[in-house]
Amino acid sequence: MTGKKRIVVGMSGGVDSSVTAWLLKQQGHEVIGVFMQNWEDDNDDEYCSIKEDALDAMSVADIVGIDMEIVNFAKEYKDRVFSYFLKEYSAGRTPNPDVLCNAEIKFKAFLDYALALGADCIATGHYARKLERDGVHYLMKGVDHSKDQSYFLYRLQQQQLARAIFPLGDIHKTEVRRLAEEARLPTAAKKDSTGICFIGERPFREFLQRYLPTQPGEMVTPEGKVVGEHAGLMFHTLGQRKGLNIGGARDGNGEPWFVAGKDIPGNKLIVVQGHDHPLLLKSTLAMDDLSWTLPQAPAPGDYAAKNRYRMADAACSLSPVVDGKASLTFRDKQWAVTPGQSAVLYDGDICLGGGIIQ
Repeated sequence: MTGKKRIVVGMSGGVDSSVTAWLLKQQGHEVIGVFMQNWEDDNDDEYCSIKEDALDAMSVADIVGIDMEIVNFAKEYKDRVFSYFLKEYSAGRTPNPDVLCNAEIKFKAFLDYALALGADCIATGHYARKLERDGVHYLMKGVDHSKDQSYFLYRLQQQQLARAIFPLGDIHKTEVRRLAEEARLPTAAKKDSTGICFIGERPFREFLQRYLPTQPGEMVTPEGKVVGEHAGLMFHTLGQRKGLNIGGARDGNGEPWFVAGKDIPGNKLIVVQGHDHPLLLKSTLAMDDLSWTLPQAPAPGDYAAKNRYRMADAACSLSPVVDGKASLTFRDKQWAVTPGQSAVLYDGDICLGGGIIQ
């Protein structure tokens, strides 16, 4: 960026957003911190860290020397993200609320709030980059590919990317920690959050039961043999191994059991033995609810894609986009392709966008 800018930083109370604010302040920009409170229900129990995170963010703001506000987006979160989350789980799919949280809250509700403050742009601690060429904004992978978060940002549109910056995109995580220590930020050694953005670290099953009725049913093999019971299809996802409570040798060949599918009408969980069982391997996937980062949808052809965050890019071909739907065909079969998750398309380091797996 050239010249001094007024930049509003989304501060989560973690080390990444802390260093983001510090870097921008060091560069001479006018920086304002905003802590987003997206969840109010049971935010005082042992698993919720909202108060602790807000205090950490305020401590960082004090050291960096910037003003900070706490802004409540809980209503927007419930309306735009949480309702979708519950709807998807009720339908037997496995949604990724972090993706929707970025598109609807951090880069929409928060962006609107920041612009009302007179901001030139917003900044977050995401490990991603942005390149502008001939008036087009390209969302790029972060240089630290082990921390790259472009997958979670694939639903951002041009107007959102135009107002966003990612100061950590060219930095490795180890360097971020070092900078935090150098600046004596209280979050320098703080553990990264691994919880869903509104749930935190709380037990997932216990949380979901508060909002959706449980419907126990049978666990069956593809041939229909009953090998156990499930507490509810919503508690399980394709490829899941833990928590099935089926012994490896029970009614089988001794190999571990995995979730391979869901019979929604019959309320049955389909399980198989062996990590590489054919039902767990797919060459193609269909996706809809498409969202592209560039002004036009990508042309059919060869690309790479991720069908879950923690996976390497996989070579694939994109079909023509018809009626907001498309399909991907992979060179190598993909493991546990999960309905409700996002398939994200890449051209090298450029994140093109993607859609919801059907």
